[in-house]
Amino acid sequence: MWIALSDPANGSHFHPSGLGARPDAPQAIETGPDALLPRGSLVIETRLPSISRPQPLLTYDRGGYVPMHLSLQALPGGGLVFVLDQDGEMLHGAISAAETGRADILRVTYSWDAPARWGRLSLERPEGNVVQMVDVAQPKPLPVSDIRALTAGQGPTRAAPEVLFVAVSTEIEPVGPMPSLTPATPVATPTGYRPAGELRRGDVVRCANGQDVPVLQRIERVVPAAGSFRPLVLRAPYFDLAADIEIASFQRVVLRGSVVEYMFGTEAVLVPAAHLAGVSAAAVMAPGRAPLVRYVQLLLPGHEALVAAGTCVESLFIGRVRRNAERLSASLLAGYDRSRLPEHARPVHRVLPAYEATVLAETRAA
Repeated sequence: MWIALSDPANGSHFHPSGLGARPDAPQAIETGPDALLPRGSLVIETRLPSISRPQPLLTYDRGGYVPMHLSLQALPGGGLVFVLDQDGEMLHGAISAAETGRADILRVTYSWDAPARWGRLSLERPEGNVVQMVDVAQPKPLPVSDIRALTAGQGPTRAAPEVLFVAVSTEIEPVGPMPSLTPATPVATPTGYRPAGELRRGDVVRCANGQDVPVLQRIERVVPAAGSFRPLVLRAPYFDLAADIEIASFQRVVLRGSVVEYMFGTEAVLVPAAHLAGVSAAAVMAPGRAPLVRYVQLLLPGHEALVAAGTCVESLFIGRVRRNAERLSASLLAGYDRSRLPEHARPVHRVLPAYEATVLAETRAA
């Protein structure tokens, strides 16, 4: 359950009953001056600045009888350092963002389970499945008052402009492959279009290549409607859409045609929706919508492309996550039989980098 969110576009939210809960909903956590959150996740999404010296991205310093310091710092060359000091007990994690490949946006997730004496620090790219994880031994609970102050973005909190959002959940949040279609997205099947949120394992979808393939799994997740999770609207009639659809900015769209063949020498390419945001065919949703959004996605045997309201979009790409027990257990696919998960050696089409994607989108939308 998400209880706190700091989003520059929509402000700060804290609700002990959960973000988006009814006003009369019972509290899910204690909120007294000494209340603690024994288990949860802190998620920070940030742009990675081009720097020649270390730069603080997020800093929280509180003095007093039991002081607390939390910071996320960017290092030259693509490194990130996360520090959490609670009354002299320091947690220090350094992760090399360079190992995840070139990325404009990175997501850091610190999860802790104090009763189980276990924690995890993760770094991932919203546009890819590259995840780095570092185990944390004997994490301490976080004071609820500090969570509230940290996400309020005031007082002892300092956030750089590169920080896209800070959110706190009462759960151990998954990392890795993420869903990116809103449940109402119409997906083609042999009997017509059906909402993505209604499709189940064993249902059949009609793919972009005309083949009918079975749905292996449908995964879903509720996330803050901020940063790379903020929905984008792809507008009809661009990209052969029969109706507008809402998708996450990291959802990849299949573009094909003579322009694609001429520019890239291939029949089709994948373009992250974020790279369409500057084009008339796509726009970030206006501030003021609900703080949370639910996404779903379909896992298909060969990473086939789906047909959504007339345009082609990528299905869930999981790479070879089933070969890595640690990454699998940290993902939304945890609990599924590894032997029944497919392997996606590579994306079904070439993925365009930001510059090429923007040029192509502008050409197609003209």
